[in-house]
Amino acid sequence: MTGNRYRKHALLVLPLALFIPGSRPAAGEEAPKVVSIADCTFEAAPEEHLARQARVQRGIYERVTAISGKLPRAASSAQAAPPLRSFIDVEIFGRLAGLGITPARLSTDEEFMRRIQLDLTGRIPSSAEARAFLADRSADKRDQLIDRLLASPEFIDRWTMWLGDLVQNTAVATNVNRQILGRNAFHDWIRRSVAEDKSLRDIAWEAVATAGNTFDGPAGAANFPAGAVTPMGPAQDTYDTMLVRSSGAFLGLAHYDCLLCHDGRGHLDQISLWGAGSTRIEAERMAAFFSRMRLNRRSQDGDYDVLDVSSGQYDLNTNFGNRPARAPLGSLRNVTPQYRVTGATPANGDWREAFANNMVKDPMFARNLANRLWKHFFGLGLVDPVDTLDPVRLDPANPPRAPWSLQATHPLLLEKLAKELEGSWFNLREFIRLVARSSAYQLSSRYDGEWKIDYVALFARHYPRRLEGEEIHDAIAKATGVPGRYTVQGWAEPVEWAVQLPEPVEPRSNGAVAAFMNAFLRGNRDTQPRSQSGSILQQLNLMNDPFVLNRVRMSTSPALQAISRQPSNEAAIEEIFLSFLSRRPTGEEKAKGFAYLGRAATAAARTSALEDLAWAATNKLEFLFSY
Repeated sequence: MTGNRYRKHALLVLPLALFIPGSRPAAGEEAPKVVSIADCTFEAAPEEHLARQARVQRGIYERVTAISGKLPRAASSAQAAPPLRSFIDVEIFGRLAGLGITPARLSTDEEFMRRIQLDLTGRIPSSAEARAFLADRSADKRDQLIDRLLASPEFIDRWTMWLGDLVQNTAVATNVNRQILGRNAFHDWIRRSVAEDKSLRDIAWEAVATAGNTFDGPAGAANFPAGAVTPMGPAQDTYDTMLVRSSGAFLGLAHYDCLLCHDGRGHLDQISLWGAGSTRIEAERMAAFFSRMRLNRRSQDGDYDVLDVSSGQYDLNTNFGNRPARAPLGSLRNVTPQYRVTGATPANGDWREAFANNMVKDPMFARNLANRLWKHFFGLGLVDPVDTLDPVRLDPANPPRAPWSLQATHPLLLEKLAKELEGSWFNLREFIRLVARSSAYQLSSRYDGEWKIDYVALFARHYPRRLEGEEIHDAIAKATGVPGRYTVQGWAEPVEWAVQLPEPVEPRSNGAVAAFMNAFLRGNRDTQPRSQSGSILQQLNLMNDPFVLNRVRMSTSPALQAISRQPSNEAAIEEIFLSFLSRRPTGEEKAKGFAYLGRAATAAARTSALEDLAWAATNKLEFLFSY
């Protein structure tokens, strides 16, 4: 098998230079020792902030436009109105009907099967799983598949990764070194939480309020506050960072990062109605909930003891560090905790726990999680970017004053989703079941009518997403039957599936495989977020990287060996398509593959031809996407 399959055998492959548009990864910034209001990022680049939502929607529009015509086309059938299976469908399709816009058809069984397995488990179906599902004539087979996946070990893998991204679990970040053992303890706590079906409410509460040693497994959640360590500044900088991390991840209120430097007025006026009316001192009262938290590092091993003391407050007395000077306001020389909107103050001396108690009761908590989960399944949040929620522009029963409008694309839907999540005691699996069963989620990514950028926020079709680097690794490994075997420091057993890795920079034990996945912009949970952007490097990796080439060899792939034993070339072609693409070949594809295999005059030639077809399937655009 040669290294340049593209040049020799391109019968099933899309053009090399196809570039899928999308957002660029954010670059990291070093924390300065002294800052002032003049360092405000909004002042430096206002358009970067003002146009964020528009850029997100345009990125989806361009990606959909670029690839939609290159995905498999289902057989034409009469357009039927999607059934209304829950309030989700009532809201989505009601809005479309009111605007005179026809939604896409429902996805085919092949499309749905691949999509739901990737979204719930991060892995593609095997050919046996595909055959069984496609042969099933049960009216509720989609619901049954959802239920099976929610109960699977693979679901635990994928959602441990999702939560790891949310709480930014890393061994080393720009501001903190948790050490490998701290990262592992954090990962193990997240994984146990998902496996035990712990509510998202309890997960968030424990992440904020847990005390203990960061290397200690039962106290693994203490690695979340440990991530607030803020070098080159006074203790108040760490309190601020803890608020920013907690409010961004669990409330969707990343604008606290701005408010902890200055009042919102004059900076957030065009971005957030809530932010524009908020002050720095109000933000500091929120940060004061963490002013009795102590992060004591043990010098020998590098672990942290996270604890809370019985005295202390947020002092307004700094003139250096990562934020502008904190100076007394008249006779006010320090502040004590006061929670947003409610004005709630701690009932006892455990201020950090008081913040966690208020946070999980805050309406923004349910809204934020509902919005983030919606984005995972639909590719676009009801508010996007998801960490820019505006609390005073979300309640449809209390709309903002003109010229402001409600922020969510579907305000009532977001409120209902938040109430549903709250009503299920923030049960992750139950919420996912509700979303995955909806007709809105099960729409096809194909759209037969004219597609306009104005339609993006309406969810009239499903938006294809490029697989994450870990998912691409696992798709190739599963299709070929050649999983990885990677050593993770501190773990007794090697890892076979990339979705199981504790953070995106792994496997450190195999730099070549890590580099292969990094080409697909999986980020680092610190300065670089995950990105859907495409590149020529990604295409070159799929064509020529040893990770791919070594797995589509007959000598190493149990799957290809089984395919070679199929009773006919036609059966072999079908098995390749089901294994790699989760669908049967079209008539044209079958004819081309049959003719290609038919030219193989010897056993060795047939082996090479089957390898070529497997390589070509891996390099089809649809292999790279969940659609």
